[in-house]
Amino acid sequence: MSEIKDENLKGNERIEADIKALLDAPSDEALAVLLTGIRARMKDNGHLVVAVDAAPGVGESLQVRTVSMNDMKWMVAYTSFDEELKGGESVMSAFTAPIGQILAMITASDELAGVIINPYGGTIKLDKTLSSLILGENK
Repeated sequence: MSEIKDENLKGNERIEADIKALLDAPSDEALAVLLTGIRARMKDNGHLVVAVDAAPGVGESLQVRTVSMNDMKWMVAYTSFDEELKGGESVMSAFTAPIGQILAMITASDELAGVIINPYGGTIKLDKTLSSLILGENK
């Protein structure tokens, strides 16, 4: 299957490499490198792929795909369309959104605990605290 190219996703390979490095050798330094890399992509107008589902009901609207873990809802995002396809689920709608917008939504939400990036391998969970750090907020 050929990869769908999106200019806003170019450079996300760095995020994937930083996640792998953190998972291979967990340390505060590796986490700092990952967070700095995500912030750099954010400042460079980097995007992530966000899956959406139709909300039930008349006049269905779209809502971001979430997963529940320990009674908490986490938004799901991917570094590429290829990462999204690894789940093997039925065809879903997806779009790209700016990393900063995604993180701001997480920090402002009362319903979401954070975002899980690449849930099918090379996974990282960014909670509200980590999201705020990337955004440069002092919380």
